[in-house]
Parts: sequence; C-alpha cells; structure tokens
Amino acid sequence: MWLYLVALGGLWTLLRLIRERQVVSHLQDKHVFIIGCDSGFGNLLARQLDRRGMRVLAACLTEKGAEELRNKTSDRLETVILDVTKTESIVAATQWVKERVGNRGLWGLVNNAGISIPVCPIEWMNKEDFAKILDVNLLGMIEVTLSMLPLVRKARGRVVNVSSVMGRICFFGGGYSISKYGVEAFSDSLRRELSYFGVKVAIVEPGGFKTAINDRHSSIIKMLWDQASSEVKEIYGEKFLQSYLQTITSLVETCSEDLTWVTDCMEHALTSCHPRTRYSAGWDAKLLYLPLSYLPTFLSDAFFYWSSAKPAQAL
Repeated sequence: MWLYLVALGGLWTLLRLIRERQVVSHLQDKHVFIIGCDSGFGNLLARQLDRRGMRVLAACLTEKGAEELRNKTSDRLETVILDVTKTESIVAATQWVKERVGNRGLWGLVNNAGISIPVCPIEWMNKEDFAKILDVNLLGMIEVTLSMLPLVRKARGRVVNVSSVMGRICFFGGGYSISKYGVEAFSDSLRRELSYFGVKVAIVEPGGFKTAINDRHSSIIKMLWDQASSEVKEIYGEKFLQSYLQTITSLVETCSEDLTWVTDCMEHALTSCHPRTRYSAGWDAKLLYLPLSYLPTFLSDAFFYWSSAKPAQAL
C-alpha cells in the first residue's frame, strides 16, 4: 500500500516538473513592464529578463536608478520614471508603454514597487503612517494594474504581484501586512476574472530578504517612540523598546542576500506555459511562516506571544 502511494507521489512530482519546464515561445518578441526597478527584486529581474532577450520596460522612481540600470543592461531595455502614488505619473507611463508595445499588447506586468516603513506597535502610529504604505503597496498597485489591463488582455499575458509571507500571517504592527493582505485579495479576484480572457495572475510571497525596503527600520521606530504620548511610553516601557529594536535588527540580519530566490519565481511566472498561482520564496517562507499561517489561530498566537517582547504593563 505504502509503495503504491510513494510511486504515485513520485509520478505526480515528475509530471509537475515536466509541465512547469515548458517555456512560452518567442520570448524575444514579448514586452514586460516592471515597477520598482531602482534596486532590489525589480532591478535584478529587469537584468535577468534582459539577458534572456526579452523586451524589458523598467519603471524607476528616480532618474539615478534608471541610469544605473541602463548602464548594466542591453539597448533593448528601456526605462521610464514612475511614481505609483500619482495618477498623472501612471497615465504618462501607460501611454509610454502603449507606444512601445503597439498592437502586440503587453505580455507581462510585474507589480513590485513597495515600502515597509514604519513597522512598529499600532499605538505608536497615526492614520498617515498607514496611508503612506497603502498608497504605494496596494492602492498604487491597483491603479497601475487597472491602467495596464487593456494592454495585458490584448496579449493574453501575465500579471505578477509581489506580496509577502506577511500577507499570510501578520507578526508586526503597521501598514505593511495590511497592504500585503490586500494584495492577496486583489490578486485572487483578478485571477478569477481575467481567466476568461486567457490572462494568468501569479502571486509571489517572499520571506525575509535584504533589500532597500529593510533600511532605516530602527531609526524610524525610535522617532515614533519619541513622538509617542507619555501614557504610551509608560505603558510599554523603555525595556520593551530596546527588546523590540533588537528583534527587528535580528530579523533583518537573518534575511537572505540571495534575491534570485524571488526573481527566479517571477521569471518562471512570466515565461512558463503553466505558471503557478502562488510562489513562496525562501526557506523561512516555506518552513516557518507559511506553515504557521495554516495552524489554528490560538497556536500561531501563542507562538508570537511567547517569542515576542512584552509591554511593561502587560497582564
């Protein structure tokens, strides 16, 4: 009995590998628009796809980032300046993309732009702190997608949205997890609706990786602590602040520097005939965070409760 089950599992794995290795034809004729290419995942993906011969349209926030990317790639790659929080910038970028793809449409849209600061206890923040992250990570992504959808539908192409393991399970306060939960929900509904038109939507859920998004966490947390009311400071205590800072620092230090874990998932979602619905990137995502997200809530709550710092006036 067990032998049959093992054989069946091995056969299923083999068939899945063969299926996922089938590559889309004529990649050199396909355009991919990538957001957030100044650094990190977007920058590396742009260079990967350029080396593969695809026509990369890279959106950067700054001219400096765009120039540095152009210096590292072929003449095929083109750049545009895009701020996803500004409608006029999105409209201009969409027109720029239309002029380049023509009647072929846009094969791939990669929503990669994101910020994470601030990450801290909710009581230390105000509405603007949440809105700042949501404007980039969620609302900006939605507006760019809506603007580009006619071009993607024309090509029967792909949409790749970068979420996070924190879109599955939340273990820090702030707007980052809220935005990534929103990315998950938006991507699910988008995938089902666009399936009627032959468009495929994939979600990439990275674990911890060292990118520019992790910079300045400690300094921002200290600033918010300084701005907090005397009541909040008394309730949480200086000891909690130091423990919280140490936890953040330790997590950032343990993040992987190998960004290809993520960009390889993105590349597969764009080039495979049969892309996955979800990609988990990183051993921490596969072995810790995603399994935690499937546990009963009281067990995952207990894990975070006993492994995290406690406020001075905690029960």
